[in-house]
Amino acid sequence: MAAGRERVARLLRQLQRAACRCPSHCHTYSQVPERPTLGNTDYAFEMAVSNIRYGEGVTKEIGMDLQNLGVRRVCLMTDKNLSQLPPVNAVLNSLAKYGINFQMYDNVRVEPTDQSFLDAIKFAKKGEFDAYVAVGGGSVIDTCKAANLYASSPTSDFLDYVNAPIGKGKPVTVPLKPLIAVPTTAGTGSETTGVAIFDFKELKVKTGIASRAIKPTLGIIDPLHTLSMPERIVANSGFDVLCHALESYTALPYNMRSPCPSNPINRPAYQGSNPISDVWAVHALRIVAKYLKRAIRNPEDHEARANMHLASAFAGIGFGNAGVHLCHGMSYPISGLVKTYKPKDYNVDHSLVPHGLSVVLTSPAVFAFTAQIHPERHLEAAEILGADIRTARIKDAGFILADTLRKFLFDLNVDDGLAAIGYSKADIPALVKGTLPQERVTKLSPRPQTEEDLSALFEASMKLY
Repeated sequence: MAAGRERVARLLRQLQRAACRCPSHCHTYSQVPERPTLGNTDYAFEMAVSNIRYGEGVTKEIGMDLQNLGVRRVCLMTDKNLSQLPPVNAVLNSLAKYGINFQMYDNVRVEPTDQSFLDAIKFAKKGEFDAYVAVGGGSVIDTCKAANLYASSPTSDFLDYVNAPIGKGKPVTVPLKPLIAVPTTAGTGSETTGVAIFDFKELKVKTGIASRAIKPTLGIIDPLHTLSMPERIVANSGFDVLCHALESYTALPYNMRSPCPSNPINRPAYQGSNPISDVWAVHALRIVAKYLKRAIRNPEDHEARANMHLASAFAGIGFGNAGVHLCHGMSYPISGLVKTYKPKDYNVDHSLVPHGLSVVLTSPAVFAFTAQIHPERHLEAAEILGADIRTARIKDAGFILADTLRKFLFDLNVDDGLAAIGYSKADIPALVKGTLPQERVTKLSPRPQTEEDLSALFEASMKLY
């Protein structure tokens, strides 16, 4: 009997020595030592995007969505102009049909400020809402993201989550309430991203909050809502889509961005160009090339406006994970330092440079500058936008893309550079100063830039044609 037990024990030891050592089957698996990373650049990227629902008339489903979530008290955010228009009425009808209890906040400012964010946050904290619906363009959706964040983290200081170096840039670790975004413009892509932008009045610059945690739960893309957009709003919204696509596609690659985060919670939302964002950016650019002019010139062109609505979301998925760079970084002081400019078709009581316009006016100069790095991508973009590149030299990629953009903008009656919206060479030092804090995006430029480079780019953007 003892001899038999010894044989069994010996057999079991042999089996153990021969056993599979893979972590799925072996109970004695020990951690393999980590392979050291080379340098301090990142080695990974991740994709974060809201759920998206697209369809003509799909806004009518919002009441059911909120009912399915079991919410009791909803905050509906919009602005005073939109509160009287069909998109908001469609939402109100759905809320009423499904018995959703809500309060409306319609005091969102077009191109929001820190103070307008704080006003919305105060309303959200007082309302103790368990869900949010944002109906509007990027200003409304971004304001609603901020209200949801700070109402969910009521003891936080406002600057805690604002991007460094202006704010502390803390990671968002609190759970937020569901947010359904209903975009009414075809531009910002805010329904897909974890970014909320505002004017910081004290410094006269734009900054924002960037965290995957604040992205909407659901984006409702209903092409019917774009039919009421006036011509210049269609144009300026479309220019934002154009630059989102161009900048994310030409951004510094994700594996060249530094520093490499020590914890994935610290990996920025804007990570650099990557193979997945590239797909969305290029596809959005093709739609812009085909449909933007049509959407601007003919409000009855439902096909064009519906496709631009989709392009906005596509570009949002791209830049929301890759990021933007110099056009956006330089646009923030252009908007923040506005003097007396008031654009056509915008019903506002304050001076305003629409975001898409502030971005696109520097685009010819910017892409002529950045094309030294990855010129093939710049040349590809020029071809998509209509340039004949059959005999083009790769070293001329930047100039070809810049000329293509100038022609594109001239055809659409865009203001002739920064001088046409009230700036002069005397303003360049202030514009440069306002760009310097935008490290979150400027560091994603494929080509590093000095203060002198920025000055030259602003000067080259004073006149386009």
